[in-house]
Amino acid sequence: MKRALCMAMMASMGFTTLSAQDALSLKLDSLIKRIEYLEQQKVGHPDTVLVVKEVPASAEEKFAVKGEKAHYDGDPSYSKYRIGGYGEMLYRHKDYSYNRWAGNGVYRMDRSEVSLPRFVLAGDYKFSRWFQLGVEVEFEAGGVGTEWEQETGSGAENGELESEWEKGGEVALEQFHITVPVVKEFNVKVGHVIVPVGLTNTHHEPVFFFGTSRPEGESMILPSTWHETGIEFFGNVGAGYGKFNYQLQMVTGLTVDGMDKYKYLGGAKQGLFEQDIFTSPAFVARMEYKGVPGLRVGGSFYWCNDAGKNSNYPHYYSDFKVPIRLFSGDVQYINRWVTARANVLHGNIGNTVRLTRATLGRTSVAYGGNTPVAKYAVSYGGELGVNVGNFFQTKKPLKIYPFARYEYYNTQEKLDEGWKGEVEDPRCQVSAWTFGVNWYALPYLVVKGDWTTHHVGTKDAFDWSTQYRSENDFSLGIAYVAWFNKK
Repeated sequence: MKRALCMAMMASMGFTTLSAQDALSLKLDSLIKRIEYLEQQKVGHPDTVLVVKEVPASAEEKFAVKGEKAHYDGDPSYSKYRIGGYGEMLYRHKDYSYNRWAGNGVYRMDRSEVSLPRFVLAGDYKFSRWFQLGVEVEFEAGGVGTEWEQETGSGAENGELESEWEKGGEVALEQFHITVPVVKEFNVKVGHVIVPVGLTNTHHEPVFFFGTSRPEGESMILPSTWHETGIEFFGNVGAGYGKFNYQLQMVTGLTVDGMDKYKYLGGAKQGLFEQDIFTSPAFVARMEYKGVPGLRVGGSFYWCNDAGKNSNYPHYYSDFKVPIRLFSGDVQYINRWVTARANVLHGNIGNTVRLTRATLGRTSVAYGGNTPVAKYAVSYGGELGVNVGNFFQTKKPLKIYPFARYEYYNTQEKLDEGWKGEVEDPRCQVSAWTFGVNWYALPYLVVKGDWTTHHVGTKDAFDWSTQYRSENDFSLGIAYVAWFNKK
């Protein structure tokens, strides 16, 4: 019946040549067979619907379609494994001496240096739909760092620390975790993870910031890159203009060991010994809004109830608490012409008077702790780059960004009111301007050059006449982020 109807349609349309009729007849036969097959499938499975596979909206979303069902399968950019990493090479010329903390600060001294700030190998592997491995190993400054050993058991001398100095730098396991992708709104990650506090830690790869070096403010106050061991819950919620992602973590907390006036919490990360102390864990929350194309707005909160309990010398801090609270906020906007970023960070440490005095009373210390630790530390700044490559007509788009960055940071913004006869050290207060150019020779390879001037003892962005000499750097660098192989 269907074939007769189709042939009648051909006759009515005036097909006269036999070859044309034969060709069209074959196509109609194929179409009819396809329709009959689909009808049989419909009868056998009345609830079956045709599912169209869509391109995921982002790298965090993936739906693997099988028949009429779909499930979340984690990162869609690879199906089984991927291997890659990132790295940086840096040349820097400085016009100042090594020690800011002597007298009126630095004196004039021309010196140059080359370094490999970091080389990172990264990999991901999907064992199955439910279990996925992620690993990052960082080689910092091309070396293996300093080995420390704590004597225990028979013959130990009050926990004496023995140090063996080898080539500078370190090898660090930055990430090592198992991810369980449940649905795009809720997933679980267990292991060694990045702590998402501050713009730099959250987005620390070198193609994601202007300048040859990471922004200084957050790196002077917090560990960078900051990674801890624990559990994380994360996901994406909402859609369209109401799209957010979130992270919730319980991880190893910071320790009072290593807190000082120079870097605040920068040296307070655990990891000196083979085991990290989990007596007082930290709780971390981050939320990012991504509902407007090109715009990302983020905020983070960190809380550790008592960093004294995480000390390798807990008996010195057993009769008081050392709580830590951190707040950070950041914003980024990117379009074809402009990239703009801004961030703010505020740190709060409790009982810093007793903390500092207890650290001074220790008979054997690992590092730091001989000057007042501030109650508050603060950092804020912003950077703006304009893609002048858009002015040039080339086969491939050019990405050349002249940029400017301003940062203010102070690791002794305010001492505890309990201090008598102590005042904030103005040399901890720095306003810094950076001017430079980033050229993206490839999408994930960037050549950088910049000049930075640090003005010590002021929070005024345009006050360049303080009692301390300025510290000026000229730098050149090259960096990349890439996946070398994936399946």
